[in-house]
Amino acid sequence: MLIGVPKEIKPDEYRVGLTPSSVSELTAKGCKVVVQTDAGAGIGMSDKAYAAAGATIVADADAVFSVAQLIVKVKEPQPEEYALLREGQILFTYLHLAPDPKQAQALLKSGCIAIAYETVTNGSFLPLLAPMSEVAGRMSVQAGARSLEREAGGAGILLGGVAGVPSAKVVVIGGGTVGTNAVRVALGMEAQVTVIDKSLIRLRALDEQFSGRLNTIFATTQALEEYVIDADLLVGAVLVPGAATPKLVSRQLVKQMRPGSVVVDVAIDQGGCVETSRATTHSNPTYIEESVVHYCVANMPGAVPRTSTDALNNATLPYVLQLAQFGYPGALMKDAGLRDGLNVHCGQVAHPAIAEALGVPFVPPIDAMRV
Repeated sequence: MLIGVPKEIKPDEYRVGLTPSSVSELTAKGCKVVVQTDAGAGIGMSDKAYAAAGATIVADADAVFSVAQLIVKVKEPQPEEYALLREGQILFTYLHLAPDPKQAQALLKSGCIAIAYETVTNGSFLPLLAPMSEVAGRMSVQAGARSLEREAGGAGILLGGVAGVPSAKVVVIGGGTVGTNAVRVALGMEAQVTVIDKSLIRLRALDEQFSGRLNTIFATTQALEEYVIDADLLVGAVLVPGAATPKLVSRQLVKQMRPGSVVVDVAIDQGGCVETSRATTHSNPTYIEESVVHYCVANMPGAVPRTSTDALNNATLPYVLQLAQFGYPGALMKDAGLRDGLNVHCGQVAHPAIAEALGVPFVPPIDAMRV
């Protein structure tokens, strides 16, 4: 199979779909790989390193898309890339289609086969979302601590406090991978940490994991109101796989937060769980609304591209190898978890949550592949 790696063009995105190490694994298995020049520059990987791994270096994105059977990216195609996709071409990347009907329509029109990292499953686990969720969860508290500083518009609170001065109150909504990693860092910085989740099983696990140092609260409307209003730092860590995130924190609640408090909405890739959230970028990461600092960067792990790319490739490479070895029909039929990643197939939506979010017909993946 001929695999293509274009340079990412989303603003402030420095990750790359495949590292030279991954390319070396693929070429050793008989795959051909074309890589756009400077695709790895953001992680310090030169064209020379890719060539040494067996890749062919090409001048531009068109030279990648025009020949590759399988495109491996990090972020969703940007509008400039829509026209480069072609019928029958496999696209393997993060997509987050539920809140992005424009992209969804472009993928449907192209006739491509779009497999989304974020909906690939392994039982109830999301193996290709998890590494970036770990990064984003840890970064959320880092970004929140910075945003609480006066210079950044915050209330001027040190997250961990000092002797004789109380530490900040951190509230994390959602106890999954993002939330767990946010909790880990916030506790490490000696903040007062509360996690809110609707799963008692998850709350018990977190209570045991952090040896009772964490305040675990069952999610009710009253609990959300009580803890959100009192938070110095609120981390939105909610995920509904494939679907748009529910708006759990209303504008009215944000209004009642203390001036200079901070919201970090990690769920912004799927639309965000806070009503006042809107996507921002690394170059302009925050804004103030209702006197509260909002950090809503849609590709948080892009700020640490070397760590993020290595972590992502560790997870994605086995799936790329499956697609290359068996072709997409064979790989999807053999692996039900990879089949869950199929979002769009030749003009049809093949994921139920995305179809519901977009208000379009759903065609089960096996049925879609028969057409």
